[in-house]
Amino acid sequence: MIKALINVFKIKDLRNKILFTVALLVIYRIGFHIPCPGFNLDAIRAAVGARDTESPWSRAAQYMQIFTGGTLDNSTLFGLGVMPYITASIILMLLGEVVPSIRKLRQEGQVGYRKIQEYTRYLTVPVCIIQSIMYIRILGGMGVVYPGMYTQAVLFGIIGMTAGSIFLMWLGEQIDEYGVGNGVSLIIMAGIVDRMPWAIGRLISQIDLSGSGQGVGVAKLVFLAAAFIGVVAGTILISQAQRRIPLQHAKMVRGYRMYGGQKSYIPLRVNGGGVMPIVFASSFMMFPPIVVDALRRLWPESRILMVLYDALNYGAFTYNLLYMLFIFVFAYFWITVQFQPREWAKNLRDSGSFIPGLRPGKRTSDYLETVMMRINYYGAAFLAAIAIIPTLISHWLGIDPRVSNFLGGTGLLIVVSVSLDVVQKIEAGLLMHSYEGFSQAGRIKGAYT
Repeated sequence: MIKALINVFKIKDLRNKILFTVALLVIYRIGFHIPCPGFNLDAIRAAVGARDTESPWSRAAQYMQIFTGGTLDNSTLFGLGVMPYITASIILMLLGEVVPSIRKLRQEGQVGYRKIQEYTRYLTVPVCIIQSIMYIRILGGMGVVYPGMYTQAVLFGIIGMTAGSIFLMWLGEQIDEYGVGNGVSLIIMAGIVDRMPWAIGRLISQIDLSGSGQGVGVAKLVFLAAAFIGVVAGTILISQAQRRIPLQHAKMVRGYRMYGGQKSYIPLRVNGGGVMPIVFASSFMMFPPIVVDALRRLWPESRILMVLYDALNYGAFTYNLLYMLFIFVFAYFWITVQFQPREWAKNLRDSGSFIPGLRPGKRTSDYLETVMMRINYYGAAFLAAIAIIPTLISHWLGIDPRVSNFLGGTGLLIVVSVSLDVVQKIEAGLLMHSYEGFSQAGRIKGAYT
């Protein structure tokens, strides 16, 4: 592996791409510390430190940290992160299923993809404005604006945070074109990794080796380390797992030569939805606790609202059961949107390829749909298990939830998935220049079932 790392920097093109990517990520982290005009950062930190960390709003804010790269006490121009761009992408993806013109663009290949990307950029601007207004209203309610500057702070905050998110979107596109890996995913990953030293320091501060049972003892430390290694290994395995459908290419005679007849396969990923089912489920589960909490404040004597509030509280059995259920629902929804078995069957028939033992057309389409639905069950079950691991660790071991989130959930899945994608692209660059990859087998392969 050390030899492969040395070879990476021997190749000028690959070296320049890696250095370019690192430079843009450094710019992102430096720019993240530029504050919004008109807001008192010291007052924001004091207000955030005094808030109830178990409230529904605090839980929602902690979830948003994954995509923004920071917290409310770092009210900066990059405070929204790339969340508006992700929101715009999801909106256009869903519209592609109901709007015929967008669906047609998706079928036009690279030209249609570029047009959809252009629409995504345009849609990101109003999404940025809406989210920045919500963000600033939360800050304004804390009383952290300098006296006499409320209007200016709101105006400059909306303009600055919108410009900051658009700049991050541009950085991500530059990494896509001239760097290594997916730019937006790398920006999200950089924000997650940046908080890991704080989480480690927080865990170290809770260590108690005296055996009094008040903090994190040796047994808990060993269990946390083993759990982290196991979760990472399982995440890598399920991220790479594939179900390979055998494929036969028909023979064709052109002139005096015969083409085709080779065998290949269709790789169907077990975790076809990636991290998106957790993202959808987490976003959906943010709202019921907030709504119930608001109603409970209006009618504090209502026993029904108290029961609902306790049932939807973070860590409650009902909350986690609903959370897992919605992960399954959104996992199948995502696959239904992304995987089109009829189009696959049509393309296979048009290219002269077929699955052995199945007629081209409807039987092939039904078979692909059945296989995808079955393997998606295991992918959804894994995502559900990963999502509730932080809650179980925090509840059973008494670990700070902000620390236990690094043992599972969306953050860990993003870090592992993006890291694998970057390593595979670097390895592809090594193999293209006739160098050995990171693995002894020559390249990193996906596990298959």
